[in-house]
Amino acid sequence: MPYYGIGFDIYYIILVLPAIVISLLASAKVKSTFGRYSKYRTLRGITGYMAARKILDDNGLANVQIMRVPGELTDYYDPKSRIVYLSDSVYDSDSVGAVGVAAHEAGHAVQYAQEYFPIKIRSAIIGVTNIGSALSMPMIILGIILSIEPLILIGVILFSTVAVFQLVTLPVEFNASRRAIAVLEGSGMLESNELSGARKVLSAAAMTYVAALILSVAQILRFVLVFLGGRRRK
Repeated sequence: MPYYGIGFDIYYIILVLPAIVISLLASAKVKSTFGRYSKYRTLRGITGYMAARKILDDNGLANVQIMRVPGELTDYYDPKSRIVYLSDSVYDSDSVGAVGVAAHEAGHAVQYAQEYFPIKIRSAIIGVTNIGSALSMPMIILGIILSIEPLILIGVILFSTVAVFQLVTLPVEFNASRRAIAVLEGSGMLESNELSGARKVLSAAAMTYVAALILSVAQILRFVLVFLGGRRRK
């Protein structure tokens, strides 16, 4: 039986570990940036809720609700229930960071309403991605234990769907941030110096998605290289 060494191998050290470090740094960066600009209050006293509500109403989305969700930076938009969830640190905060995050999430609601093409693709493949995420590692591990190469290949292909989803997510997130900044500027909700802070928060948040994609690609390359190495040792 070929030895694939998926538990510990040189490819994990040279590919995956650096990607993990990048992901951790990106996560730390967004938390520190948000923390910094959560201390800067908006000149007009605009809160996260107020910013999101105005963006939704201005785009004919008065029927989209805004609700509070516990935590910090746990904000998201649920297209099924048509609810923008804003975290405790964003909902009623009048900080520059909170307004930027809230506007970003409202931007996702606008994307769905306007049928933004990349978000339609992401919605279409999310089911396959969930299956791939759940089954990929069991398939790979089982294939290694039983030395059944087709199972390993299927597992790698399933895991690749996660990377595809993350790749499609990038334009969705960047576009939502661009929409947020454009609306905040055009509506006059934020001053020019406040816009700079909101932009930095959203840019830092976007890098977490880039880091997640890098980590997934590193894992895929590792699986492929270890698999090929195992075949050569047969």
